[in-house]
Amino acid sequence: MNWSDKQVLVTGAGGFIASHLVEHLVSEGARVRAFVRYNSRNDMGMLRMVSPDVFHQIEIMSGDLRDVEAVRSAVRGVDTVFHLGALIAIPYSYVNPREVIDVNVMGTLNVLMAARDFGVRRVVHTSTSEVYGTAQYVPIDEKHPLQGQSPYSASKIGADKIAESFYRSFEVPVVVLRPFNTYGPRQSARAVIPTIITQALTRDEVKLGSLDPSRDFTFVKDTANGFICAAEAENVLGQEINLGNDNTISIGDLVDKIFRIIGKTPKVITDPQRIRPDKSEVMKLWASNQKAEEMIGWEPRTSLEEGLRLTIDWISSHLDLYRPDQYTV
Repeated sequence: MNWSDKQVLVTGAGGFIASHLVEHLVSEGARVRAFVRYNSRNDMGMLRMVSPDVFHQIEIMSGDLRDVEAVRSAVRGVDTVFHLGALIAIPYSYVNPREVIDVNVMGTLNVLMAARDFGVRRVVHTSTSEVYGTAQYVPIDEKHPLQGQSPYSASKIGADKIAESFYRSFEVPVVVLRPFNTYGPRQSARAVIPTIITQALTRDEVKLGSLDPSRDFTFVKDTANGFICAAEAENVLGQEINLGNDNTISIGDLVDKIFRIIGKTPKVITDPQRIRPDKSEVMKLWASNQKAEEMIGWEPRTSLEEGLRLTIDWISSHLDLYRPDQYTV
C-alpha cells in the first residue's frame, strides 16, 4: 500500500507505541492527524521526543476520547484510524476502575461510531495480551479464553468485543491487534523494563514486585510495524491478531539480563506496593505469532538482547525524564 498523502488518524498519539507509529507513518509519506488528550500544560507526551522534522508534519488535535464531538472531528476525512488511545496502567485501574472503563470502553465506542458514520477504509484497534489473563496453555493463540483479571484487562475485553460487534453488525472494517509486552525507547517507568533499568543505573537497590511472572517482550519498532502491516493486509477484517515474539522470560531472568548488560548487580528488594492481588496477577504470557505471520506478513526482527541494549542506551541519555525513587502506577 502506498501511504503517500493518505490522511490517517492515530489516537493516543502521545503514548509510547503511538509516537513510534506516528514516526513510521510520516516516514511513509502519510498525513498524520495525532489525537492527544487535552491538558492545560499543552503536553504532547512522547510526541515531544520525535525529531522536529517529523513533529512539524503532524496535525495535532487535543481532546478526550469520551467526547463524542471531539472524536468525530478527529475521524472525519481520514482513510485509516489507528486506535491506540487508552488508560493502560493496571495499578491505576485498581484505584480508579470507573475512569479506566469509561475511557477504554466508551472511548472505543465513540471511535467506532465515527468510523462507521464517516466510512473510513480501516480501523486498527489496539487490544492487549492482558485480556488472556494467566495462560491456560502456551503459546497463547487467538483462540485462548479471555479472562478479566484486572479492571484494565476487563475494559479492554469490553472494547475488543464492541469492535467485533461493529464489524459484525455494521460492517465497520476493523482489525484487532493484540500486542504482548512492548518495550523500547520512550517507555514510561510504569512498565517493568524501564523500572529495572532506571533503578539499576542510579541506585544500589532495585525495588520490584514479584519476580516469578513471565512475559513475552517485543521491541517497539517491531510492534509499530505490526500496525502498518495490519492496516495494509487483505482479508483480515474482523480478525484478532497477536503481536509477540513467541518466547517468554521470567521477570527474575530479565533482571539478570539487564544487570549483565549494564554491568552492575544491585540488590533486588521486593516492594509490597508493586505486587498485584493474588487472583489478579498474570503469571505467564507467551504469544503465538503464527497468525500474524500468515495473515499480515509480520514477524519480530529485534532480539531481546539487542532491544534491551537500545533501550538502556536511550534511557541512559534521558534519565532526566524518570524518577527512579518514585513508584509509577
